[in-house]
Amino acid sequence: MLKNLWFLNFSTFFFFLGISLLNPLISPYAITLGAQPFIVGLVAGVASAISLFSKLFGGYIGDKGYRFHAMFIGNILGIIAGFLYILSGFLNSILIFAIGRAIHGFAMGIFFPSSLSSAVDLAPKGRVGEALGWRGMMFSLGNIIGPAIGGFISDKFGFSSAFVLTVVFSAIGAVFVLSVWKDVGEIKVEKHETHSGYKELLRPYFISASLALYFISMAYSGVVTFLPALYKVVGLGQGIFGFYMMLMGLSSFSTRVVGGKSADRIGPIPVARIGIFGVFIGYLILLAFKFPPYSYIPAIISGAGFGLALPALQFMALARLPQRIRTMGSSIYTMFFDLGMLSGQVALGYVAQLKGYEGVFPVVAFLPVVSLIIVNVPLLWRDRNG
Repeated sequence: MLKNLWFLNFSTFFFFLGISLLNPLISPYAITLGAQPFIVGLVAGVASAISLFSKLFGGYIGDKGYRFHAMFIGNILGIIAGFLYILSGFLNSILIFAIGRAIHGFAMGIFFPSSLSSAVDLAPKGRVGEALGWRGMMFSLGNIIGPAIGGFISDKFGFSSAFVLTVVFSAIGAVFVLSVWKDVGEIKVEKHETHSGYKELLRPYFISASLALYFISMAYSGVVTFLPALYKVVGLGQGIFGFYMMLMGLSSFSTRVVGGKSADRIGPIPVARIGIFGVFIGYLILLAFKFPPYSYIPAIISGAGFGLALPALQFMALARLPQRIRTMGSSIYTMFFDLGMLSGQVALGYVAQLKGYEGVFPVVAFLPVVSLIIVNVPLLWRDRNG
């Protein structure tokens, strides 16, 4: 069981490594194709928009017993998206690049829910938070390595060389999924849960965790979309933001298991509260220190906050859901991440159009405050264990 859980973690690592290496590239690459600030935001938001809707499909097929099918197809679509990115460079086409982003968004939508719910189901008893923490560490490790690789390779060898890596990493992720699929088959629903319905998703802790995720992901989208754009227009290379994301990912990596284990012991709400506050402090500092080397301070602080908050919010949203609806629950929960990313990229893109890229960051600093308030709402129902 532990071997399969770790192979599942590795599939998650390589799938999202192929995505995260694009983080420092999307905005600068769109600019090189002639995109204006609002179009930069729209192109960056295409993946989140498509993922938002495809997660419903991913959740449905996952709950029907096709989780590993979904994860495998997600990796295959990642390969196709990578080839489209390469083609957009040859044809100098922002449209083809946007289509590639849309396909990658669909891939994320069907991969992520099954990956997340399967981690809960394969976790040893009483160690769900820890399992989510380890899974989160693999996700963070991708965010550490990916942006640094993407920024370095694109600076040295061009954007197309970095896009080739998306193809390679997605292929490796597909191999790990096949290994777990062959060993486990498909995860069966427990008989006593056969009558569980989607109305179970209306519990206060699930709604609160989802909304809290929405606002911190909206803040995150502002940073990953418009900080590299700011660096681009002032003449800095993609590697600068790649290093920013590497530090943020490393910091998040270091606190993920702590967040998961703490949620197992004391409940997810106190852990999420501390983590979201850390995100707020990091983005508040970013207002004053947007450029290196001082910008690396908020990268570390906000990364640590995300590392604590995300496994706690996942635990809060999913641990008590019946297994029969857990994949759809994962879909809807993670849809709030995509909705936050999309809202941030489009709305903050409009702010950037009016006030310049620097005008985005006061809004970014405010958003975690809203999340911090929302995460405490279940305490009104005396549901202190989330």
